[in-house]
Amino acid sequence: MQDIFISTLPTRIGSWSESFPDSIISAGLEHVDASSKLNFNPADAVVFWLHMNEDRQQWLANTITTILNTYKQAKIVVLANRPNHAESLHALSLGAMGYAHAYSAPDVLKEIKAVISHGGLWLGQALLQRLIETSVKLAGNQPQYVDQLLEKLTNREKEVALEAAKGLSNKEIARVLNITERTVKAHLAATFERLGAKDRLQLALMLNKHQRLG
Repeated sequence: MQDIFISTLPTRIGSWSESFPDSIISAGLEHVDASSKLNFNPADAVVFWLHMNEDRQQWLANTITTILNTYKQAKIVVLANRPNHAESLHALSLGAMGYAHAYSAPDVLKEIKAVISHGGLWLGQALLQRLIETSVKLAGNQPQYVDQLLEKLTNREKEVALEAAKGLSNKEIARVLNITERTVKAHLAATFERLGAKDRLQLALMLNKHQRLG
């Protein structure tokens, strides 16, 4: 899956290059098709990483619309120098599948790609926690339904899943359960597969029972 960074920067940020050595950077969509470095067609699966410009909102809306109309298998992630909740929601409403800090660490960028490649959404930790809190207030699944889901998990996977469903980050879960972040990631990966959850938000919605998450 080709990675294309759309940015006015002359070169990729270090973490971008480290995460995806074969990715390219383009000043705009109008330069993408003309680039001799690209070997794909609009039907190919592509991840567009949109680095926000100064004329943020209008540029973002126009660019996302053009990508979705042209590249049918495209996944879009918006990278912002100064992320904010309103902008992240706006990006998702336009069709982006991810929103993150432009200077996110390489392992985070790789995880973002893994999540969106499987159809999930990637949100900033603060926004994710806010959405989870809102979902808990608005609705609650039947206790027996949640218990049936949890029965599919090992004891440690249950502990990790329930903490993740509260909106905690991997680092926070590791600290609470006294395990490593690597172990947290492994348990979450297994949990997503067992329960058929695409991302942390969907997991939270599936395990949304007031008695457990409150």
